[in-house]
This record gives sequence, structure tokens and C-alpha cells, in this order.
Amino acid sequence: MTQRIMVLAIALSALLVSAPLIQTAHGQDDLIVSAAASLTNAFEELGKAYEKASPGAKATFNFAASGALLQQIDKGAPVDVLATADQKTMDQAEKGGLILPETRKNFVRNELVLIAPSAPKVAIKGMKDLSSKEVTKISLGNPDSVPAGRYAQEALIAEGLWETLAPKFILGNSVRQVLDYVSRGEVDAGFVFSTDAVTAKDKVKSVCYVEKHQPILYAIAAVKSTKKKDAAQRFVDFVMSEAGQGILAKYGFLKP
Repeated sequence: MTQRIMVLAIALSALLVSAPLIQTAHGQDDLIVSAAASLTNAFEELGKAYEKASPGAKATFNFAASGALLQQIDKGAPVDVLATADQKTMDQAEKGGLILPETRKNFVRNELVLIAPSAPKVAIKGMKDLSSKEVTKISLGNPDSVPAGRYAQEALIAEGLWETLAPKFILGNSVRQVLDYVSRGEVDAGFVFSTDAVTAKDKVKSVCYVEKHQPILYAIAAVKSTKKKDAAQRFVDFVMSEAGQGILAKYGFLKP
């Protein structure tokens, strides 16, 4: 009996010693990708294609406003790849030493549109109509953290409408929240990317393209703190590949 107990103890010790090694080996190519909210639909499909092309790899996504994602990484969130809907946020990430500059790529462009509910309570045909007293609520992303909101702010300032319309603003914490406000008819109009408008085409309608703002150029890079640099680089490469670009184009994104 004593010998049997000793054999079991030795076997158990061996199992306990090997367990951390098994845990370390498992998921060595698993990635956490923090991406701009506007990339949600496209990246969900792209992630599946990436996993299929890279046996054993897995991509887990965290979608939010670009500015919020940057703050999370700055506070130590375990992220391997960052994809932003603008250059400013990625510039801040690079300046703060939060990404690997050599992995940074511009991967798609987008356009900003003014949208309204598909069954609007107020007729809106262009930017100037937002000044109408019938228009009481306009949604845009918070310019401090949401690129789409910052682009909208630039355009409204250029049109001389920012101060006039300010009392009507309902700020969203992401471009997708703005889309939801408009989709539910909780606001009269909103500013989103054209790719977002397409995802809710049965609930919203695009009124017009919005101009007079910085080019909407998305950026992607491996995060400096990643312990999976090679895997992170492979994901960036896949986004830039013909297959990755094809999926992004399917969702309305334009070539950089």
C-alpha cells in the first residue's frame, strides 16, 4: 500500500510540474486585438479568416473608441495589436512608446457621413439644415476620444456651425453608440463613418458625405508590451494582405 501511495505521489508531482509548461505552450499564438469600433463587423470576419489561414492561432477582439483603447493600453491592459480609426491616436501611442513603430501600417481609409433615421421626424437634406429649429438633437462621438466625432467637429467648425449647434449635441462614447442613437430615432441626425451607416441601412439613411476634415486614415501596429511579437506581426501582415484587404473592402473600407 505504501509503495502504491508513493507511485501516485510521484505521478501527481510530475503532473503538477508539467501543468505550467502545458499552459504556457497552449495559446502561444493567441492574440488580443484592440480595434476601433467602426471595424467591428469587418474585423470579426477578418479574424475568422486569419485563424483559418493560421492553424492554432486565435484572435480575440476588444472594440471601442480609439482614444479609449489607447487609455487602456497606457494603463497596462494586455493587448497585442492596436488598430485605430485615425492617425492622431496612433501618433500618441507611438510618442508614448506604446507601440512598435516598425510594425505600424496605414491599412484603410473611410468617409464621414451625416445620417438620419430611415423614417425621420424632420426633413434633413444637408449640413445647413441642422440649424433648423425643428432639429433638436444631433449626435456625434466625443471629439476627445472618438475619431469620428473629431472629424465631425473639424467639418462643423469649417462650416461655421459648431458653436451654433453645440446646444443640440448628444455625445457618444463611440461611433457605434451614435449609430444606435440614430437607428432608434432618439436623435434627429448623427455623424458616423460610411461603413457604419451601411451596417444599419434598414434603420438609417445617409443624408450627405461630410467634407472639410482631415483624411480618415486608419492605422495598425503591434503593441510594444506584447509577448507575442511574431504573432502580432503576422496579424498585421494578414490585414495588409490581399485576403485581408478584400474582406475590408467588402465592408466598404477604401484602400489607404
